[in-house]
Amino acid sequence: MKAMVIDKYGAAPMRLAEVPTPNIGEYEILAEIRAASINPIDFKIRDGKVKLLIKYEMPLILGNDFSGVVVRVGTKVSRFKVGDEIYARPRKSKIGTFAEFIAIHEDDIALKPKNLSFEEAASIPLVGLTSYQALHDIMQLQTGQKVLIHAGSGGVGTFAIQLAKLMGATVAMTASEAGANLVTTLGADEVINYKTEKFEELLENYDAVFDTLGGTSLEKSFEIIKRGGKIVSVSGLPNARFAKEHGSGFFKRLLFSAASYKLTALEKKHDAHYSFLFMKPSGEQLRIIADYIESGKIKPVIDRIFSFEEAQQAMEYAESGRTKGKIIVKIK
Repeated sequence: MKAMVIDKYGAAPMRLAEVPTPNIGEYEILAEIRAASINPIDFKIRDGKVKLLIKYEMPLILGNDFSGVVVRVGTKVSRFKVGDEIYARPRKSKIGTFAEFIAIHEDDIALKPKNLSFEEAASIPLVGLTSYQALHDIMQLQTGQKVLIHAGSGGVGTFAIQLAKLMGATVAMTASEAGANLVTTLGADEVINYKTEKFEELLENYDAVFDTLGGTSLEKSFEIIKRGGKIVSVSGLPNARFAKEHGSGFFKRLLFSAASYKLTALEKKHDAHYSFLFMKPSGEQLRIIADYIESGKIKPVIDRIFSFEEAQQAMEYAESGRTKGKIIVKIK
């Protein structure tokens, strides 16, 4: 099969290669990939920023979510059949969606929303699961609560705002002037222009913050949170609670960094509950998200679609910081 691969960690471009079609286990299906999306985790994996967490063999196929069609099923697969149209975020050990085929566990997939094209469906799995696990599982947002979502016009932000509004929350977002109209259309109650305004001076007494940026944006988020409020980050560092729960030496070593000590101090100072989100694949949650989409409560937001051969250009465009919504690679 054809796939976009890297041969080593670093900023070298992907190359189109011929690689073996993967074999499937008894609980796996083989999917013909129709479309995949670009996500920040693709850059982090490419640059070697997660190699202490998980080691990949080279050449490595990048890509972390997709939509496609089931073409083969394992002997113990019970929920899917050949011909099913699906979408999914594969496990971190089984990534590789910039390819014609992928082997994936049946627990990690769901039937794609019937009202979406393959390109639209491919935009959903990673950002949808990230948002659902942050807002629903960890924050447990309630009607009337206030949440700040950073980088509102990005892939995660455009999904998270719709989910937060569906859950009945009042939503503030940080965005550029160019992205303000988009997030307002999606339901934002207040938009802070991060280039000219300081959210920490304009907002107060918030129940929750969803951070996708890390760094000073995460640190300043503690200033607007109410006592007992929750901050969830996908770009910060793990805290002691996370490391203890996951039992990982890698995460425990991170705790000794100055940045991690600072986050722990801020958590105590503001009496806040800080969580680092290490998103997990979930076919069950993708089925819930598909229901939201099919009922018209959430819609995909796509910036641009590239061809399979243009996957490297798609990565470069996504890294430019100018995107609004998701970048899609059409495989077939």
